[in-house]
Formats: sequence, structure tokens, C-alpha cells
Amino acid sequence: MATVGFIGIGNMGANMARNLIKAGNRVIVCDRSAPAVAALKQAGAAAAESPAELASTPGLSAVITMLPSIAAVRETYLGADGILSVPAGTLRPWLLVDSSTIDPHTSAEVAAASREARLHPESAQEAGRERPAMLDAPVSGGVPGAAAGTLTFMVGGEEAALRAARPLFEAMGRAALHCGAAGAGQAAKLCNNLVLGISMAGVAEGLALGQRLGLDPARLTEIFNGSSARC
Repeated sequence: MATVGFIGIGNMGANMARNLIKAGNRVIVCDRSAPAVAALKQAGAAAAESPAELASTPGLSAVITMLPSIAAVRETYLGADGILSVPAGTLRPWLLVDSSTIDPHTSAEVAAASREARLHPESAQEAGRERPAMLDAPVSGGVPGAAAGTLTFMVGGEEAALRAARPLFEAMGRAALHCGAAGAGQAAKLCNNLVLGISMAGVAEGLALGQRLGLDPARLTEIFNGSSARC
């Protein structure tokens, strides 16, 4: 099994990291929350103090990030103590996977920056390449899916990198679907969320109309769930 770094162990990330551990991987976590780190250490993980320290760990083949904002993604990858801040030729993980939900432009920008990094010679030999590969892989399924290991990953980046990452995705989810080049995974997530939002708005409008027409909202919800309104 692989040695994997995981940065961002909140409600989603902690469950994803636990499933990687259950699958037999060695997991090294990094997070600002000491209680979150302590909980994962009890589950069998090791810990690093910073993204840069994690990125310099011998034997590390991949880093997965699950972060709450664009700013957090930028800091984690591009910041002064970020993953890509390590000196040229010292980066250990050849595979970088960002499962945060951010905009496609930022995702493509970070992926482009990662292509300028140079791997440690040992990592380069293991991967058969001198520079890392980065995948944007936002998810659908929420905290229940993260806990159950049934997430769907929408993946942008090299298909070869996706093939290499598939055992990790399979430990955390039920599907990893290639969407195109860097940023395409985030674009797919935006489209998915748009459809979800429109559906939620439609349900709300339908219930409001039903109430105005004298219908019981509970019965109307039952009808929606058992008819073509359910999507």
C-alpha cells in the first residue's frame, strides 16, 4: 500500500483519511486543529507540522487535500510553507490530488504551478517522471458518503495520473470519473451544484404553490418522492 499525506481533516477529510487507513495505507495528516490531528493519530495516522514538512517526507507518494476555501488551497500549495515551496529536487509526492471545491481557474493555476516543481530523484525514479502530476478531484456525497466510502470523484488532469490514483479513490469512494484537463473536475462540480440548486429551488416553489392551493406539504412531499418530480 501507499504512503499518503492528507491535508485538511475536517468532517469530510477525516472520514476520507480514515478510509485510506482502513484500506491499509500509511497516512500522514496535517491540519491546524490539534484535536483533529490527535483523533487521526489514534486511528493510526502519523502527523506532519506543515505542508512543506509533509512534502519532504521520504517514501511519500501522494498528497490529498480537502480544504474549505480558495485561499486555503492557495496557501497550502503556493504559500511560503506550502507543498510547492520545497527546494527544487526535494518534492517527495509525485501525485497531488485536490478534493476541495473551488473554481476551475484557480485549480488550473495551481496545477500549472505544480508542473514547475521538480521531484526528489528517488520519487522521480519511482514515478518515471521528473515533475509531479496534479488532479483536481472534488466530490459528491457529503459527510455520509465520506464516512461510508461511497463518494463520487469528478477528476480533472492526466488520465495516467488518474489510473495511478484509482486505488486511493476506490478506498474513499465508489466512482472516479475523468472529466478532462486540469480544472475540468471543478467545472463538473459547479455544473452538478447548479443542477442541485435548481432542483432544490423547484421543490421549494412547488411546495409553496401547493400550500397556497390548500395542499398538505407533508402529503405533497410524499407525492414528489413517489412520482416524476423526484429526480
